[in-house]
Amino acid sequence: MNDYNFFSELNRDAVFSDESENFRSPSKPKKDDKVTIKIRTAENDADCVFVVTDKEKILTEKKLTQNGFDYYYVTILNFEKEFNYYFEILRNGEIYYYSKIGISHYRSECVCFKIIRDFNTPSWADGCVMYQVYIDRFRNGDKSNDVKTGEYMYLGYQVSFKNDWYRFPSADDVRNFYGGDIQGVWDKLEYIKNLGIDVLYFNPVFVSPSNHKYDTQDYEHIDPHIGKAVNLTGHILDKSEHTNENAELYIKMTTDEENLKASDEFFAEFIKAAHAMGIKVILDGVFNHCGSFNKWLDREKIYAKSGYPTGAYWSRESPYKDFFVWGNENGWPENGSYESWWNFSNHPKLSYETSPKLLEKIMDVGCKWLKEPYSADGWRIDVGADLGKSAEFNHKFWKYFRKRVKEANKNAVIIAEHYGDASPWLKGDEWDTVMNYDAFMEPVSYFFTGMEKHSDSFNRELYNSGKAFEDTMIKNMSKIPYQSLICSMNQLSNHDHSRFLTRTNMTVGRVANAGSESASEGINEDIMKEAVLFQMTWPGIPAIYYGDEAGLCGWTDPDNRRTYPWGREDTNLIKYHKIAIKLRKEHLAFKNGSVMFLNCGSGFISYGRFDKKEKFIVVFNNNDFQCKIIVPVWKLEIPDKDKLGIIFKTDESQADVIFNVENGNIKIVLNKRSGAVIGYKKKI
Repeated sequence: MNDYNFFSELNRDAVFSDESENFRSPSKPKKDDKVTIKIRTAENDADCVFVVTDKEKILTEKKLTQNGFDYYYVTILNFEKEFNYYFEILRNGEIYYYSKIGISHYRSECVCFKIIRDFNTPSWADGCVMYQVYIDRFRNGDKSNDVKTGEYMYLGYQVSFKNDWYRFPSADDVRNFYGGDIQGVWDKLEYIKNLGIDVLYFNPVFVSPSNHKYDTQDYEHIDPHIGKAVNLTGHILDKSEHTNENAELYIKMTTDEENLKASDEFFAEFIKAAHAMGIKVILDGVFNHCGSFNKWLDREKIYAKSGYPTGAYWSRESPYKDFFVWGNENGWPENGSYESWWNFSNHPKLSYETSPKLLEKIMDVGCKWLKEPYSADGWRIDVGADLGKSAEFNHKFWKYFRKRVKEANKNAVIIAEHYGDASPWLKGDEWDTVMNYDAFMEPVSYFFTGMEKHSDSFNRELYNSGKAFEDTMIKNMSKIPYQSLICSMNQLSNHDHSRFLTRTNMTVGRVANAGSESASEGINEDIMKEAVLFQMTWPGIPAIYYGDEAGLCGWTDPDNRRTYPWGREDTNLIKYHKIAIKLRKEHLAFKNGSVMFLNCGSGFISYGRFDKKEKFIVVFNNNDFQCKIIVPVWKLEIPDKDKLGIIFKTDESQADVIFNVENGNIKIVLNKRSGAVIGYKKKI
């Protein structure tokens, strides 16, 4: 690559290492494994290279020269559970430092590579394709278990069933039901499988009075309203009734042992059917708080007449009193002074510090659904960092949770909802990984649309700034251990944020002030296709929020929870998702290969994905005009005179051309709002 020049600087662009199998083997080391670490420089460019650890500086050995690059190796024999390192490169008396954020003259800027021994994330989760289902809005497969209008009171008003499946959610949607259920998902398993989905993630499915079910009423049973109901008799409230004491049908649905047993057994059969099709199932665990309907609190007297112990809301002598924190120790009966999450009274915060009994109950729940007869494949954890009264206890809880869960199902995955730096929880003994907001959803949204993830603001500086995107991704990815990164949940949309397709209209709004129809105005499917291609070619788990693939729009919660548009799907967008997923699944380089930014600028980005067998260049032009992009493919060790071709494109009108590598580069002209994957066409 470079002839040695005594006075020249190091070729910084040639230096590369990461934590994939390309440069660290094994990438997920177990106890007593030897670990070989590699780094690449331009040929004859470095005098020597050291691996610098917390304890020592180790001289590497140049073992390979190929395609204009030198490869330096070192093998680590014995190390602690955590092993941090960076590289020190010497050239002509100058010292350069290379770490997870790239190369620098300053050691203080290094972010260390990290080996965490025995951090065993399940291999099936690495780079799999996920589909998130918000159960009430996916499909109504069993009309007999639908919530009835007036069946019970929720947050001051009677619940309502919407007979019009295509009706948009109202601004105050929490007590409105559309009838989606597990049978509906079962009916569409073939559709989900044909998309190319490997794992289903369900928003909460346990007994709960809301359509979102994040206020759990009973962790030990599947809600019969989405499962199976066999006893369907009982009084429905008339308009003059404003309490739940006589909500007989609801009480029967959610406390009757036959209904609960039937629902649990039905769910076990569903998971068995999903597994038979090669689809795993992840559940949503809401363990920071429960709901005011919960049988331990029983504020609504759902359990008072059902033979359960008295709820803590009604008596100081309740066996569940210590499950909660009370502001008024003299407030019984009807003690409403319990601590709640973010002061939402329907979200009582659980107090594990005051109740070892509660701790064990939740641990049992965490294990129950991962063992036979259910055998679910993991948990997505709601607001994981909020649990407990202190950081110390929070970490203690998640360490214990991981121990118990992995004993129940060693191949279960633990994915936590978290905003910000999650590294304190990602050390191999708590969470496996996170919903990847910092190093995926937010920067992807800003680059392609300029929109904040709720559609609450437009950021002109981040929109189309390829350099800001590259810097943000590298910085935030550097905080995530490799084991966690390759199974992190990479979403464009979910139940808490606006639909990505709506964000492509680059308009600030929410349903309460902008109305439902405006969420579909001015959208740009070309941008959506770009983002999907990025999602399918980036490290981590591409996680599709139900309906995104069918063109569903929506402002942030609750408008993002629209029903799946059966019969009104955007069939072209579904077809596009299928082929993009197929591209990912056919090439392992997209799942666990190295990722290297190549050239990023105003409205465009390009990066390489490669492993020991394949090399790909992914390029996007997000400008509103055609753009010529120069891509330095020499960084991927692709030599001059090689011929490359487009193997995937977001724009069908994009010309199929052959690219000749000249002076280490290819030049590609991309149509506006389009992306392409380039590789050795004859080998793919």
